[in-house]
Amino acid sequence: MFLTGVLILQTVFLGICGVLQARDLCGLLLGRELATASYLLEQDIPPQIVASALSHTEATPEGAILLGQIGHTEQTQNYLTLLIEQTSFPLLLILPLAGVTTAAIILTGATLFFQRRERIYEEAEQVIAQYANNLFERHLPTGQAGTLYQLFSNTEQLAQSLQARSAMEHRAKIFLRDMISHISHQLKTPLAALSMYMEIISEESENADTVAAFTQKSLQSLERMEQLIQSLLKMARLDSGTIIFEKRPCVLLELVKHAIEDLTERATQEEKKILLQGPPEKTVCCDWEWTKQALGNLVKNALDHTEAGGTVKISWEGTSAISRLTVEDNGRGIAPEDIHHIFKQFYRGSASRNRQGTGLGLSLAKSIVEGQGGNLSVESRCGQGSVFCMTFLADP
Repeated sequence: MFLTGVLILQTVFLGICGVLQARDLCGLLLGRELATASYLLEQDIPPQIVASALSHTEATPEGAILLGQIGHTEQTQNYLTLLIEQTSFPLLLILPLAGVTTAAIILTGATLFFQRRERIYEEAEQVIAQYANNLFERHLPTGQAGTLYQLFSNTEQLAQSLQARSAMEHRAKIFLRDMISHISHQLKTPLAALSMYMEIISEESENADTVAAFTQKSLQSLERMEQLIQSLLKMARLDSGTIIFEKRPCVLLELVKHAIEDLTERATQEEKKILLQGPPEKTVCCDWEWTKQALGNLVKNALDHTEAGGTVKISWEGTSAISRLTVEDNGRGIAPEDIHHIFKQFYRGSASRNRQGTGLGLSLAKSIVEGQGGNLSVESRCGQGSVFCMTFLADP
């Protein structure tokens, strides 16, 4: 645009110079004709002949001979060439000046342009070098027209992809580090207990009652380890995104019954009640097995934090847009300082630290529900129980 503007201005300037030169030349020629006509009239030449002579355009040999005799030829300087020199001399001065000025403007503009472009290249090189070192505080200039800025825009998209991948890798490293730490911590207790039980059994091998008692405890430790490993595997699959939920319409009453099937006997032994409430025909679109797992974890958590004589109420309701499944207990509740952390992996609140458990049940339930596009929330008050609510959107 800059070069085009300069060339347009130069063309306009030269055109004006040409027009001015033509006007000056026309004026000089008209003055020469006026002087010639005046002289002929002073010599008593009839005006008609003078007018015919000035408008005559046909050249004759006699005219050429006469001009040659008076020295008006191409080889000699005459008044016409003098006229041309008089009109061309200023132009011959103006044109080099105009050329030099145009060249100076172009060179100055080009120098400023390339200096600015060089600064852009240097800044881009610094930013891209920072991208290579996983530093994304600075950004390339974008939002302007041109191939260079289109390249910058594509580079920014690549940088955003690298940033997202870097953040994902960082989270994966942190997750792996924490996972290994938590696994080590969680397995330490049952392994130590199992080792101790084996020593007692080996020392009291002749005592049948002791062997039977510690064999049972060993089986419980093994069962706890199995549960922990199964939960870890499920969490790993959910976090890696390899789980594909097979959603289909499920009758909520049947889903709830299957979810608590293994927990009803425990509730009876602990003198706790599990109550069901909801329309028997209500359905929800979800993955049967995974949702049953999540609901079972919520019910197990409610039983863990409910004293003997307490109740766990499972209710469900819904509209054409959403379905809501609620697990409510009248147990100890959740402390305010714990309620914002209970869905974290391996987190155990102050009321759970003296109880058996892996700290994965609620985290696993939340991942299952949210993986199906739903939401899991909690409300609780100390001494009054907790309410966990699973909400699923109806499929369009």
